[in-house]
Amino acid sequence: MANQSLQLRLQQKLTLAPQLQQAIRLLQLNRIELREYIQETIDTNPLLEHEDGLGEQDSATRDDPGTETDRFEESNDFSEPQWGDEAGEAWTEPTSFGGGFTEPQIADQSADSLHDHLLFQVALAQFDETESAIATAILYALDDDGFLEDTIDDIRASLAPDLLVSEAQVLSVLRRVQRMEPVGVASRGPAECIQVQLSVLPSTPGLDLARRLARSYLDLVADNNLPAMLKETGASQEQLDRALDQIRGLEPRPGARYDNRQDEYLVPDVYVRREEGEWVTSLSPDNDPRLRLNKYYIGLLRQSGGEDAKYLNGRLQEARWLLSSLELRNRTLLKVSQCIVEQQESFLEHGEAAMKPMILQDIANLAGVHESTVSRATTRKYMLTPRGLFELKYFFSSHVRTMDGGVVSATAVKAQIQALIEAEPSAKPLSDQELSRLLQQVGIKVARRTVAKYRESLGIGSSSERRRAHRRMTGHRS
Repeated sequence: MANQSLQLRLQQKLTLAPQLQQAIRLLQLNRIELREYIQETIDTNPLLEHEDGLGEQDSATRDDPGTETDRFEESNDFSEPQWGDEAGEAWTEPTSFGGGFTEPQIADQSADSLHDHLLFQVALAQFDETESAIATAILYALDDDGFLEDTIDDIRASLAPDLLVSEAQVLSVLRRVQRMEPVGVASRGPAECIQVQLSVLPSTPGLDLARRLARSYLDLVADNNLPAMLKETGASQEQLDRALDQIRGLEPRPGARYDNRQDEYLVPDVYVRREEGEWVTSLSPDNDPRLRLNKYYIGLLRQSGGEDAKYLNGRLQEARWLLSSLELRNRTLLKVSQCIVEQQESFLEHGEAAMKPMILQDIANLAGVHESTVSRATTRKYMLTPRGLFELKYFFSSHVRTMDGGVVSATAVKAQIQALIEAEPSAKPLSDQELSRLLQQVGIKVARRTVAKYRESLGIGSSSERRRAHRRMTGHRS
């Protein structure tokens, strides 16, 4: 008789509950996708409605005495979902940062004009009294396309004699206004608008070449002169195609989106402002869809049986999951954003040169969540700060070693490279080796090839390209 044996094998397998899957999905959705998802759910679930809507029944039915006093109370056995990750790690609930959302909504273009939209951002910016006056003068000098019609001298003259400002002061404020939403507004033409938009894009294949084209060969792009672009840049056809796709995806008229109120555009998910010396974050009202359970169907559920009761109970459970998941999403987004702000206060106060090196794990440790949760919470979510509108991922940066053994963020190094190039003699641009030497003089140890990589990521050409551009502008031949 053959030996028979019983083998017991234990296998550990992580299976995410539907409720947790929904919570994770909601966290990674951006504002527009979240709105669409919620609307689709409301359309298919009679137990959910907007707080300002009447749902499926008219007001006469809703005022029925038999259902008016029936208020739904959450059952004690329903608990909030916990964030999971690939390792099966539970999410620790963050501390709430306050009650309802009271920030004014700036995403509704049906109510605000481009001018009003920008004035609101200026009010949030960390401008002093003089800078605020300059910014307001710039806004009043915009045409319908969002371009700056007046010259710098015109703006200075419009402020005098009450306020005497220099050209440098106006240019400084102008650079900050151009990076407000919509990015590229207050540019002095499509070429500058495209360059500004490219300067704030995250690094992607073809971006460096797109910035070179916008800076030095935009006339060739406009003429679609492919042979000349290939010759001037030394790029391959594939590289050129990617770069041109980047440029063609931009908006050369920054105010054009206000011509069509149905167009979507980048809007903040989180606001940052300074209150009593502290940096405070708050969520956009768009993150709070103000949903509630439909009292009529709650009453109907209590009176139903059989298949009707089974169906309504299923929809009730889905509604509970959604409401709880939305609350969890908001608290997580707010907690992660607040941790980012606390770590990057120097950037908010002093700009890119003061950006601290920071990785996802740093924020995960502070927020008490898994790194994957931070990644989901910061992807395609935008923060409006006094320094402009940034994707949350923008605040994460690798580090560069300093001469004394410390570290500085790559973003800060890029800012210093850009400042050095902006201050260089136009007729004698600094080489990458010279830039490396100057950075070492201020304690930043960075190789020439790293300088070249950072310079190209900023959309700045080599010293020879900058020299040729200067000669073209001054009428000299190379």
